[in-house]
Amino acid sequence: MLSSDFEWMGICEMSKLSIETENNIPLKIVVVGHVDHGKSTLIGRLFHDTGSLPEGKIEAIQEMCRRRGMDFEWAFLMDAFKAERDQGLTIDTAQIRFRSELRDYVLIDAPGHREFLKNMVTGAASADAAILVVDVKEGMQEQTRRHGYLLHLLGIQQVVVAMNKMDLVEWSESRYLKVMTDCLNYLISIGLDSGEIKFVPISARHGDGIANTSDKMDFCKGLSILSALDEFKASLPPVDLPLRFPVQDVYKFDERRIVVGRLESGSLQVGDELFFSPSNKSGRISSLENWGQDEQSLSAQAGQSIAMTLEPPIFIERGQVGSLGNDVPILSNVCRAKIFWLGENPLIVGNKYKLKLNSAEYQVEVEAIEHVVEVESLGELESGHVDRNGVAEVVFRSRTMMAIDEYRSIPSVGRFVLVEDYDIVGGGLVSMNGFEDQRNKFLVKSTNIHHAEHRVDAETRWAMNGHKGGILWLTGLSGSGKSTLAFSLEQQLVAKGYQVFVLDGDNVRHGLCSDLAFSPEDRSENIRRVGEVALLFADAGFVVIAAFISPYLSDRERIRMIGPELFHEVFIDASLELCEQRDPKGLYKKARSGEIDNFTGISAPYEPPNEPSLVIDTGRFSVDEGLDLLTSYVSENFKFPA
Repeated sequence: MLSSDFEWMGICEMSKLSIETENNIPLKIVVVGHVDHGKSTLIGRLFHDTGSLPEGKIEAIQEMCRRRGMDFEWAFLMDAFKAERDQGLTIDTAQIRFRSELRDYVLIDAPGHREFLKNMVTGAASADAAILVVDVKEGMQEQTRRHGYLLHLLGIQQVVVAMNKMDLVEWSESRYLKVMTDCLNYLISIGLDSGEIKFVPISARHGDGIANTSDKMDFCKGLSILSALDEFKASLPPVDLPLRFPVQDVYKFDERRIVVGRLESGSLQVGDELFFSPSNKSGRISSLENWGQDEQSLSAQAGQSIAMTLEPPIFIERGQVGSLGNDVPILSNVCRAKIFWLGENPLIVGNKYKLKLNSAEYQVEVEAIEHVVEVESLGELESGHVDRNGVAEVVFRSRTMMAIDEYRSIPSVGRFVLVEDYDIVGGGLVSMNGFEDQRNKFLVKSTNIHHAEHRVDAETRWAMNGHKGGILWLTGLSGSGKSTLAFSLEQQLVAKGYQVFVLDGDNVRHGLCSDLAFSPEDRSENIRRVGEVALLFADAGFVVIAAFISPYLSDRERIRMIGPELFHEVFIDASLELCEQRDPKGLYKKARSGEIDNFTGISAPYEPPNEPSLVIDTGRFSVDEGLDLLTSYVSENFKFPA
């Protein structure tokens, strides 16, 4: 590698360092596009035309090209590695700063070759906006579409499409309009806002349309890449967002526990009370530590790496997320995610991965693959797996609670990567659409209360009734047959002398849960209340038949944990298509027309049991046959003495 190569790499590193330490945070622009469409050439020309290159850099590149016996190559200004110069493609991401008359920028050059998509994901992950480079002669290619979709997947809405190599089509307006229309239609179809997309015809090699307008394209007067960038809106400063402080590590020093990490959003000061998730512990900031400095800091804001001591010195670990007041992260052991898959092996349901979110690492399992997108046609693939470079929407479940912020709420902490065998195999955005915040389920608000002990034990009640008490929890989609089977079973068991009562979803919403709607949080609270009532009935010796959709695994599992010996989960299995055909209450029709929000199976998820005590397929069995299965199960599992 030449000495000038080291010099340029050092300049890039110094530039990145200065970016992080200055208060004026620049707008980050990722540059993407198909290999050989001219990304690095565009960037090199942009730096030159805005006067952002170090003195002597052009001369150094000219001399290097002369020694290699080749024409001057603008792309060499960004392609820092010798391998890239030899192969003519960009392997790794590089970042460097430049400035227009209006604002500071950081341009991120991301690889376009299919084999280097992993680095491209890394580069795009921190960007506020993007330049998508398209060779106007070749038109849109597979990687162009893939990169466009990836920008959408990462939540980047502001895009300049640089229609490059206009000189190769003799500055043709008709060719420009044809390719522009293709690009615009595609970007709109994947969900980008047409008002946020700008098209600029350019010739990067010759400098037309880069920092200045070109007189060779009268049909686009006044347009340049630089003027389009200057029109981008700056993102909301992270200091104005809710405080998020992911803990990187905790050190013992001079008998103090010093908590260190990077402040991703918001601001704090000495004296603030920090609440940590998912542990639900809190402590007051007693100091901000500055090693090697005489004066202690009293405050900090987003972007700073800080060290603090807390009072009391609570035990917290790497991965905990600090927040202020009531504006805390979501707690959940399940989340939905839009992912871009990079692994050699396909992603399939049941696979386990390490999900790295901020400084935390969670072991997660792929619970469902809900949508697999064919990037070229944007059609949905009927596939139970996601192949390399595929895009999908999946559901992950963790054994432990995760502290989660959705990407749309706080972008800097809403992105994640997946790791398998120490290798990054995917990345994407967190969404909680359709899932509830489980935090309140772990908070006990009542105080000064004590359990009252009954003087009649369970076996005495069972002996009096002639059978055990317990809960038959019937779960399944609306229209699967839960209520029909529940009331039929109640009638039959009463005739046999059982103490039995049905808790039905519609009935409890007329009274006990009349204050609840159908949001994920309200659904969860509805099931919590019903579960507590059912357990009281079961403790009294009743056979309780609970007929509820109860769509979330976590809710049903919570009831099981309270009374594991009393809980019997029965899956009333019926396909969505069959339930829609039945539609006894006309609810599916209303849900399809948009009259009902958050309807299970249509606009809200249903998570079937993993290991139910009994499965009754009502598409296969008649009501009488299903009733026989239930009656036999009760006779076998509720008899006393056993």
